[in-house]
Amino acid sequence: NDVSGIRPCIIIKYPSFLIGRLCDYFTKSSRHGGESVAEVLRDHGIKFVFTLVGGHISPILVACEKLGIRIVDTRHEATAVFAADAVARLSGPVFIEFPIDTLYPYHVVEKEFSPKGTPKGIMGKITAWYLHNHLTNLFAGAWEVRDISPLPVHVPQATDQQVQRCVELVSRAKKPLILLGSQATLPPTSADDIRKALESLGIPCFLGGMSRGMLGKDSPLHIRQNRRDALKEADLLLLAGTVCDFRLSYGRVLNRRSKIIAVNRDKTQLLKNSDIFWKPTVAIQGDVGSFLLRLSKGLAGHKFPEDWPQNLKDGDRVKEKAEEKTERHLNPLKVLHHVDELMSEDSIIVADGGDFVGSAAYILKPRGPLRWLDPGAFGTLGVGGGFALGAKLCRPDSEVWIVYGDGSLGYTVAEFDTFTRHKTPVIALVGNDACWSQISREQVPLLGSNVACDLAFTDYHIVADGYGGKGHLIGREDESQFEEIVKQAQRECREGKAVLLNVLIGKTNFRDGSISV
Repeated sequence: NDVSGIRPCIIIKYPSFLIGRLCDYFTKSSRHGGESVAEVLRDHGIKFVFTLVGGHISPILVACEKLGIRIVDTRHEATAVFAADAVARLSGPVFIEFPIDTLYPYHVVEKEFSPKGTPKGIMGKITAWYLHNHLTNLFAGAWEVRDISPLPVHVPQATDQQVQRCVELVSRAKKPLILLGSQATLPPTSADDIRKALESLGIPCFLGGMSRGMLGKDSPLHIRQNRRDALKEADLLLLAGTVCDFRLSYGRVLNRRSKIIAVNRDKTQLLKNSDIFWKPTVAIQGDVGSFLLRLSKGLAGHKFPEDWPQNLKDGDRVKEKAEEKTERHLNPLKVLHHVDELMSEDSIIVADGGDFVGSAAYILKPRGPLRWLDPGAFGTLGVGGGFALGAKLCRPDSEVWIVYGDGSLGYTVAEFDTFTRHKTPVIALVGNDACWSQISREQVPLLGSNVACDLAFTDYHIVADGYGGKGHLIGREDESQFEEIVKQAQRECREGKAVLLNVLIGKTNFRDGSISV
């Protein structure tokens, strides 16, 4: 009984000769924790480790290199994170953090732990004893053989009753609409199977985030424009991994008379802002891709009125054909339309910016699933260099495009050095309007000042040259040669050069009403 207040414990006594052998096993070993980390990464199929080198991670990098894992060093640590993010989206996302004293060999760590001189006094001796004990425990059993195979992953699924309820709701709809989010691209369902399910359903879709490209370049079901109007007209809405956050005005843009089916793996995201501005008819915590396959199977043979998607598609054509003249420089919308026509069919598009990139999201057409990478809901700037680096390593035969605003380019233009050193050629399309236009578009009308929004028409193409890439300046006087310049950039990229197109653009009203906060 623990009547004294001291915790009961078990004391195991080993023969002194055995303790000595156990200590010698790790105290005299030159092995280090970086080797253990590298072995786990190798056994989990990791091909790339992105890094900005530092002594605290050197053991991991050296051990990984010895095991054949490619080390890709960048010019900014944020780029390393974004490159890993891109690889995760195109393949298994992982973040791991290690205490530095678990990575170096025993004799190196011991030097840091051991007192510099003979401990004095009772507290000094207790401290020295504690540190020695901690160090021994830290390395005890470090090199024992362990199971390092991947752990199983639980993926929530809709119940049969939930799917059947949704089949009944959808079958009665005349103007159904799907808002597909990034979750649709997650395992276990392949993107190709999801595409077939969507085509079988025949329901018009708005694609967001990583789901862009799910239906290919020119699908009659993929609607790109006038989303707010379509949401008000729809009589049934399927939020397939899409969240009712600021992008949907917290649910205020939804038709209150519509039946709403919400599917999301995350319960908090599933019901975000519900019972305030919107309310789901059916809410399912489950995998989006698997649900779409089961819904499609349940509705096999069912046909919806053809005029609904046709009318929405007609609205796309009207808006995309509208032209504006710019007072100076090139029309950014026209630039994007031209680039879209010239991109190869295997292109991957990386989006990094505000106003110019916001326009690109409506105009550039990803050629297939997992061919659009953007920072997501919070609009983090600076993803371009890292995303493109990761994408090119995962898909070395694909043409990788970074669509930059001139503001966001400043974050990662130095990664042209990384593209050059690691032989990962990409093409950067820079919409250079010498302004943080997405902010200015709202700040000037509201507050009457353009303070801190102005930039300069900087020679970014020369910066690319300096880092070993190839730069081109394109202004209004080059408009007639635009197609040939882009084709030349594509040839240079195929030959191994990272290319930057510094395109001077003017202002349009295309994105009036867009938010910046």
